[in-house]
Amino acid sequence: MALPPSTANWHWKNKNITRWGQEWFERELTTLTIQGDQEGEVVSISEVTEVDGDIELGQRKSKLITIFDCKIAMKWSGTASDGTEVKGTLTIPEVSHEIICDGLSDFLYNWTLTTDASPEVNGLFTLARARLPAALETKLATFPSAIIDTHGKDLQVSADPSRSGTPVPGAAGAASIPAVASSSSTAAAPAKPKAQEKSKLNKTTVVVEADFQASAEDLFGLLTDAKRIPMWTRAPAQSLAQPDTEYSLFGGGVKGKYISLTPHKEIVQTWALQSPTWPSGHDAILTTTLDQSSESTKVKFSLAGVPLGMEGEIKRNIEGYYIHGFKSIGLGTEL
Repeated sequence: MALPPSTANWHWKNKNITRWGQEWFERELTTLTIQGDQEGEVVSISEVTEVDGDIELGQRKSKLITIFDCKIAMKWSGTASDGTEVKGTLTIPEVSHEIICDGLSDFLYNWTLTTDASPEVNGLFTLARARLPAALETKLATFPSAIIDTHGKDLQVSADPSRSGTPVPGAAGAASIPAVASSSSTAAAPAKPKAQEKSKLNKTTVVVEADFQASAEDLFGLLTDAKRIPMWTRAPAQSLAQPDTEYSLFGGGVKGKYISLTPHKEIVQTWALQSPTWPSGHDAILTTTLDQSSESTKVKFSLAGVPLGMEGEIKRNIEGYYIHGFKSIGLGTEL
């Protein structure tokens, strides 16, 4: 007799997907190209030469868990402003669940330049080291969700998989936007049961603080200006920065409405993660306060209404995507 889904999904299962993961890195990372500020400057990942490590998808107690820790070696190439073809290598010693999903440490990059040096060649090498990491991290951030989307059905008996770690906002958003758009006209029927589920949620508040080497005015703009938000999220954004208007971050991975905005001081907005781990139809309230001192600005993210049990996960995501996002553009932080 077959076990019911609730029982079958409780037991540990594991699937080795190392070869699939190697092919994913080889295919996806070589799509990255960066344009320079000088005319003719361009640099890209030309080849993934090595993926060393194990990649698995596990399930325990109805939760899917991505398990991976790899070293990735690549070749990069480009064209300098004087037309010189430039080549080199790049190795990332660790690409892991702990870095991408848990934000426990930053990526390390080991670069080499194999073309003879010149001012123009050195300029392109500087461009590669300055801009390729952000593009790589944005692409790598989609890897956990790609694993689950491709292989989750092989481990889950239920058609509605639960996930142990929140997919990165950009990746979740990319998968969620079509579903949200296509169902907008038909969502009225199930709205009542979802509202009932939402009222039964046990909720808590997650608070994350950090000091940034920037003015409150600059930070307010980075948080609300649709043209500046992609500087730190590395993904499309929508924002009019006016009360009762909708916004979208991380390519649709986070959505909500502005409630109130006090320039350079405070932003209050509804906040919903477009992910299977976030309760459907549920909005939390994110209050962001900016407190500028003589040397830095303290930013406090206070997210009220986080479903109980998700607080650790959401805290890691705020630290990983908001705090690390600002860090990635050189503001400097101290948690």
